[in-house]
Amino acid sequence: MIQANETATRQTAAAVSKFADTIKVMVVDDSAVIRGLVSRMLNEDPEIEVTASMSNGRLAVNKIAHQKFDVVILDIEMPEMDGLTALPLMIKEDPDIKIIMASTLTAKNAEVSLRALQAGAADYVPKPTSSRGITGTDGGDFRRDLVAKVKSLGAAGKSKSTKDERGAAKGQATSLSAMPTSADIVLRKAGIHRPNILAIGSSTGGPQALFELLKNLKPSLRVPVIITQHMPPTFTTILAEHITRQTNWKCEEGKDGDILKMGHIHLAPGGYHMGVEQKGPQQIIRLNQDPPENFCRPAVDPMLRSVVEVFGPRVLSVILTGMGADGLKGGQKVVDAGGTVIAQDEATSVVWGMPGAVATHGVCSAVLPLKGLAEYAMDFIG
Repeated sequence: MIQANETATRQTAAAVSKFADTIKVMVVDDSAVIRGLVSRMLNEDPEIEVTASMSNGRLAVNKIAHQKFDVVILDIEMPEMDGLTALPLMIKEDPDIKIIMASTLTAKNAEVSLRALQAGAADYVPKPTSSRGITGTDGGDFRRDLVAKVKSLGAAGKSKSTKDERGAAKGQATSLSAMPTSADIVLRKAGIHRPNILAIGSSTGGPQALFELLKNLKPSLRVPVIITQHMPPTFTTILAEHITRQTNWKCEEGKDGDILKMGHIHLAPGGYHMGVEQKGPQQIIRLNQDPPENFCRPAVDPMLRSVVEVFGPRVLSVILTGMGADGLKGGQKVVDAGGTVIAQDEATSVVWGMPGAVATHGVCSAVLPLKGLAEYAMDFIG
């Protein structure tokens, strides 16, 4: 009997320990059906536990005041208090909480989602317009995207608060045991050639990082800038408009056949990989819908491969915040050709997956906060 009680006690302790290690999530949506579907989707992963489900922003804010959560899935359009109104109140209650906005793919919601990112949301997830969409053909992509973002952001939050539990992305999924750390950084010498193009890759937390980086970069740089940010269609259109409004740069979505312009930003459109091609004396944008890489289209790796083919060693690449390792293989191509890669540091990244991957694999020449990255680029390009 004593042995049986001791076994039961150990099993209970193990269960409590596992419970304590899970990523605690609250789902906020005015549709009970959507809340149920999303909760079941997340609870199927052993590293995630949905511990609350609320029908509007006001209830969610009150809940955060009394219960600790790692991640909140927050709908935009709800009665009583919508997501954009609730967002700053949630952050005020718990500054460490990671909030993912759930948005349908409309221009209005894309605009609201970008405003939410600037107001402190960590990321967004494009959701199908109905419960049928979540359980139907679009459901697999939605499930993978949602679970990966919850795990990545939850692990990043835990790592910053405890420094002893780390999550890393494999493709776009995360394990709570292998996120790269600043202690693992391996730097290499920068290339010796002045860059003729600046190529930037970003994902989770990318819009905020891009605004900050580009505010400190001057369009007087005598090079074109190309950016791949992991985003769906519509969202990239709105992002380009925001970059133009909030920085000194002119930014447009890339169009197939566009000529690269100095002092101009070409942003990869959602749903397309973007690269460059030499055509006579000019370099032009090329778009394609080849299969996703690293679960993404657009992806950073194909962009970097293409700039190496055209510009050889005269490439400077900047890898910003984001989950996964997109940009690592492409960044290796850049440095193998004699170009230079720099990355955002862990402290200023929402998720140190993409920049952490290049920083810890001997691909980077510098790992810096956003202002430092801008200064490095200005000095290096001259």
